Amino acid sequence: MMSIKNLHVKFATPFGSLEAVRGASLDIPAGMSVGVVGESGSGKTVMCRASMGLLSGSNVQREGTVVFDGKELTAMTRDQVRNEFGTGMAMIFQDPMTALNPVRRIGTQISESLRVRLGVDKKAAMARSAELLSLVHIPDPEAMLRKFPYQLSGGMRQRVMIAIAISCNPKLLFADEPTTALDVTVQAQILQLLSDLRRDLKMSMVLITHDLGVVANHTDFVAVMYAGEIVEQAPTTELFANMKMPYTEALLNSIPNIEMKSGARLKVIEGRLPSPVDRPKGCGFVTRCIYAQQKCHDEHPPLVDAGNGHLYRCWFPLGHTIARKQ
Repeated sequence: MMSIKNLHVKFATPFGSLEAVRGASLDIPAGMSVGVVGESGSGKTVMCRASMGLLSGSNVQREGTVVFDGKELTAMTRDQVRNEFGTGMAMIFQDPMTALNPVRRIGTQISESLRVRLGVDKKAAMARSAELLSLVHIPDPEAMLRKFPYQLSGGMRQRVMIAIAISCNPKLLFADEPTTALDVTVQAQILQLLSDLRRDLKMSMVLITHDLGVVANHTDFVAVMYAGEIVEQAPTTELFANMKMPYTEALLNSIPNIEMKSGARLKVIEGRLPSPVDRPKGCGFVTRCIYAQQKCHDEHPPLVDAGNGHLYRCWFPLGHTIARKQ
């Protein structure tokens, strides 16, 4: 459905050129769900927004190729790309309170895309908006159409954002941290709703998150990003059964589990992401990796193909026979 090849995204800043995405390549198959995982600042949202053509301005430089549904988006004008929004691809943005217009009623915001993209008249658009709210499991949808965003809970606002995103039956849906700031029960409901909609509407979906636990049960394929690069990618079951990248292991270990004793300290990834304007010569994860060797400091690792669609970027992958620091 979408093929991203060697994507670079740079921002001009007073401190120099900030390279937010470095040579990312990712294929999103039709009808499948792909997870893009990484901590804040890893470049996952920038990669997806750049792929959709949502980044613009004199300080933004994008290089590489993005092909969507057989069309090369990177060779199209901004207006031509915009024509793909809604019916071709759509995005659920991270914060529904800021993504929704606070002074417009919910019905107006959902029906707008139906009227603009599909040419539906006002009455039919409102009727379809109520159907969409029912589809995302919002009770009394007719009453909801008349409400403003501030009158809704976080979970309800997120469901409204999903209704807007799927209103024109897109072929590809990007969900950017769709469970941010929601309690655990509502998170599970939203993730299950997205999985059900993807299956029922036969969409492709990209689930952007910092939590490996989120993608475990809701994706077919996972790409792990660190410091603007994809450092590991594999089918979901393969990744969890045979992860290679120490960063992926560190992300997994940082997730709390039910077997932990009350009051136990959570495992953290020590240190911080390298500066995007002053990256280390070797591996980007080298200063935080407990397994780092001298070669990791001196040389930047390429992506290695482990077979079965499993790629990783590490000189000494997990399971390697070299002695490791404990």
